[in-house]
Amino acid sequence: MDEFSESQNPPPHGDNMPEQTVSELANALKKTVEDSYGFVRVRGELGRVVLAKSGHLYFDIKDEGATLNTIMWKGNASKLPFKPEEGLEVVAEGRLSTYPGRSNYQMIADKLRPAGLGALMQLLEERKKKLAAEGLFDAGRKKPIPFLPTVIGVVTSPTGAVIRDILHRVRDRYPVHVLIWPALVQGEKAAAEVEAGIRGFNALKVGGAIPRPDVIIVARGGGSIEDLWPFNEERVVRAVADSEIPLISAVGHETDTTLIDFVSDRRAPTPTGAAEMALPVRSELIAQVQTLGGRLTRRLTGTVEKRKLELRSAGARLPKLDALLQGPRQKLDMASQRFGGSLSRMVARKRAKFDQAGGGLRPAALRREIAGKRAEVERLAARLQPALGRRMKRLHDALREQTRVLDSVSYERVLARGFALVTGADGSLVRSAASVADGDALKLRFADGEVGVTAGGGSGGPKSAPPTPATPEVQRPRIRRRTTGGDQGSLF
Repeated sequence: MDEFSESQNPPPHGDNMPEQTVSELANALKKTVEDSYGFVRVRGELGRVVLAKSGHLYFDIKDEGATLNTIMWKGNASKLPFKPEEGLEVVAEGRLSTYPGRSNYQMIADKLRPAGLGALMQLLEERKKKLAAEGLFDAGRKKPIPFLPTVIGVVTSPTGAVIRDILHRVRDRYPVHVLIWPALVQGEKAAAEVEAGIRGFNALKVGGAIPRPDVIIVARGGGSIEDLWPFNEERVVRAVADSEIPLISAVGHETDTTLIDFVSDRRAPTPTGAAEMALPVRSELIAQVQTLGGRLTRRLTGTVEKRKLELRSAGARLPKLDALLQGPRQKLDMASQRFGGSLSRMVARKRAKFDQAGGGLRPAALRREIAGKRAEVERLAARLQPALGRRMKRLHDALREQTRVLDSVSYERVLARGFALVTGADGSLVRSAASVADGDALKLRFADGEVGVTAGGGSGGPKSAPPTPATPEVQRPRIRRRTTGGDQGSLF
């Protein structure tokens, strides 16, 4: 303190003035500031807010004229009941210090709270309007709570009185399996752990090793608005909105309201009330079933007795069995009496017809019939063989005559008489001299072979040739048609 005073009132310039290093001067200033401002309470608006990976919180507290750099160490920052946001008016408590590395002063905050209830309520109202505008609070999004769940998931602190109250109420009403997801329900980490619990229950698979809850209860006891603030965080509200499992909120007392209450499928006034919403009373269900069973038994008994009475009444109006069978029995007797004579007469008629038909089937008559048919067959067979021979001979002669005629008009016979067949090199038939040019290779085919020649002389036009003797006209033999009598026809 004396050194600082001396530095504020330096002695006259001279060689006797003490020298200090920069570090010594900075440390002296640090000690002076910390001694003079060991405790301060500052009110202002949050500016820059940075949460370091180490967990320390760095932020600015400012007003219209100045800005105060502030630090809150990890131990105190983790206990904050709300999330510091830029623009929020706060009251910070702590001490002033300096940072020699940058030659500036700063505040080391031990406590931080919103500047009065009005600021928190304003922040809550703004967040509520934002989420409502997105439709997260619409009644159409809410899911029904199952009538009798088999598994209930509870997101809460495992050491508080809340979970004991819920388990006690579950045992009293209808014992089912309860899964507890441990989570902080107060402080800076509370919102993240509650969100993790809700999303974790929804991530469980149906039929997996860990049973998936049929309904989720998010519960916490009463407290101030600062204590309940994690349930106003946007991340928690959105986790509830995304939950596929029906969710009951039971945060605080009946008079406490958080944003999670608006987005949940049902809101319970207390954690005990949440258990009552999730489960019916087992004894009441048994009594109700017994009552309904008794009513059903009485109704069925009355219906059966009524039907018996109606059946007896209807049976009394029916005629007697003997009266119903009297007429058919009489008809049967009369038919039986007529049956004997009718059967005898029918048998006699059938026997007479049989005898009549059997008279024509004597062996002598059959043998005569067979002998006559056999003689006729033999006569026809004797006629068939000669007629078939004559027919084949006529056909053979006609075929031989046709073969001779075809052979006489073939081109081989023409070649045998001295003529030749002229073809080109490609085997095509040469029909006229005009189609042959000098030097063309030709083939002359005679009756006994072929000769290759080359065309020569002349200009390629047709040349006059010596008259060839007239080819005697081939007379085709006439085919005589012979007619034969008898039963057999002719092909010609």
